[in-house]
Amino acid sequence: MEDKPLVRVLVPVITLALAAGVGLAFFIAALVRPPELPVDTNPAPLAGHTLCAAVVVVFPADAEMRAAEPSLRADPKTRRVFVDPPSVSLLAVPGTDLKAWALQLHARYRTAQRVTVIDSDATAAQLKLTAPPPKCPREGEY
Repeated sequence: MEDKPLVRVLVPVITLALAAGVGLAFFIAALVRPPELPVDTNPAPLAGHTLCAAVVVVFPADAEMRAAEPSLRADPKTRRVFVDPPSVSLLAVPGTDLKAWALQLHARYRTAQRVTVIDSDATAAQLKLTAPPPKCPREGEY
């Protein structure tokens, strides 16, 4: 009777171990991944909300803001919409580069008077505050 070469035994064992390791890695990643943030683009009043990571688009008049609102709500980067005439404050889906998004919005809405980024972490770093504000949660508001 002929013995199986070691290679014929090791290849399936190593393949099985790698597959199990990859499966375990995906399972652990799913456990430690933060939960998805809810997307609700129905406009809400800004009053009572303290935003720390958002893009604010200021229009010359309330009518122009209202005209732009549907397309702002439909933007795939928009997670929440807050209105305070004549401005719209937008919270982004996680992973969005706020500065790049602000530039895109400024190019898209030429009638906007101003498009600014609220980023309390960057502002605190620039000002070199001795007591920085609390870390901005990933939701974008305190």
